[in-house]
Amino acid sequence: MGLNKEALHSAIDALGSIEPRFAAALARVGYPEPRIRAPGYATLLRTIVGQQVSVKAADAVWRKLEAQIGDPTDPKIIARASDEDLRACGFSRQKSGYARSLAEEVLSCRLDLANLPADDEEAIADLIRVKGIGRWSAEIYLLFAEGRPDIWPAGDLAVQIEVGRILGHETRPSEKLTRELAEAWRPYRGAAAIFIWHHYGAGKDAAPV
Repeated sequence: MGLNKEALHSAIDALGSIEPRFAAALARVGYPEPRIRAPGYATLLRTIVGQQVSVKAADAVWRKLEAQIGDPTDPKIIARASDEDLRACGFSRQKSGYARSLAEEVLSCRLDLANLPADDEEAIADLIRVKGIGRWSAEIYLLFAEGRPDIWPAGDLAVQIEVGRILGHETRPSEKLTRELAEAWRPYRGAAAIFIWHHYGAGKDAAPV
């Protein structure tokens, strides 16, 4: 499961010792709540369902799946659903292909979500073989569902914006620079990402970015 409250707080405290500007940011906004998702197929399918739509719209699609084709947490259900079935639930043609790709990878055991490689980059490589799962989605899964402590989604726009804000940069750092800046934060980069999203949300409440 994802990083629990105790592990998250401990890692953020360690980050504050490494980088005093994290400690100052923590004093401003406090600790974030844990972000935990259940590991497995259903969470990855929900990731696909939620791509490029609002949370409300994604929830509506999920309810339609449950009502019209059965339990969507069973990959066999998606694998045998027709294009018409999935379209009626709100899937585009592209998302239908992505959902089937995930179901087929799991059913064939080419993707074993219970036994992903311990090495983070190898695990990401396994996940992005699935159509519709890019690096960001793979990183979010490994951070939220598996609680891997050193996942660092440097390509996330909010992460880039807030790293720049916390560290006092005049402009948003690039993905490459965001990755480089975080090297000193190993092995706590997963907690850094969760805290940075929290700080970003607090900043948006205070003043639009």
